[in-house]
Amino acid sequence: MRIQLLGPLNAEVDGGSIVPTASKPRQILALLALYPGRVVPVATLMEEIWASDPPQSALTTLQTYILQLRRRLGTAMGTGAQHGAKDVLATRHGGYLLQIPDDAVDVNGYETLARQGQAAFEAGDNEVAADRFKTALGLWRGRTLVDVRLGPVLEIEAMRLEESRLVTVERRIDADLRLGRHAEVIAELMDLTARHPQHEGLHSQVMVALYRSGRQSSALDVYRRLRGRLIEDLGVEPSPQLQRLHQAMLSVDPLLDVLAGPRRTSTFDLFPA
Repeated sequence: MRIQLLGPLNAEVDGGSIVPTASKPRQILALLALYPGRVVPVATLMEEIWASDPPQSALTTLQTYILQLRRRLGTAMGTGAQHGAKDVLATRHGGYLLQIPDDAVDVNGYETLARQGQAAFEAGDNEVAADRFKTALGLWRGRTLVDVRLGPVLEIEAMRLEESRLVTVERRIDADLRLGRHAEVIAELMDLTARHPQHEGLHSQVMVALYRSGRQSSALDVYRRLRGRLIEDLGVEPSPQLQRLHQAMLSVDPLLDVLAGPRRTSTFDLFPA
């Protein structure tokens, strides 16, 4: 079985889709797939489907949805399968689980690669870090579960994954900046800062990329516009880290050079207190 959650929901057995068309069974499949090999309690499944207002028939209806999923699973597996649908989508005391390997779900592959990238990043191995982060991000095909109705449980998971994705993008760009790829990341960072207009980490990265590309005035203009936005929208000044980065650019601090700066820190923390 192969299940993809990082984008439209996709679940296949031997090339045959087992994704139901109805909304609630899709939610159940997505939620079970987020925790392969782990029991998801009935209460959690009900909360996802009906939030705080389950109908009196909730348990019976949930069992019907599980039966529908098993039928689709059984059809895709065929009569000659070693294990039956009930073995794969199994009932346990108090809940249900998908008995599939962790690596059958793209979320787990992404998180494993992201952890490897972070370990390499902290060790100063920028080539490996950039490669692992890039491979991890390549597993994304769009917004998490973009075609699935998100109840309260899936919504939290989707938010967590989207935040993780943004952090991974930041760390990949940090690794690229360490490797002297400042010119190559400017266009991407311009797009990211437009979509995240108050994100100081991304703004610090585009400032450094522009500065190292010989565009000091553009880098300073990024700071000026961000500062104006933060003051107008939130009534706050930029963080001390960003203010120190700004001052370093004004004074042409040699630590801003790609070969002179700290090798194991993020761009945002180039000038810690």
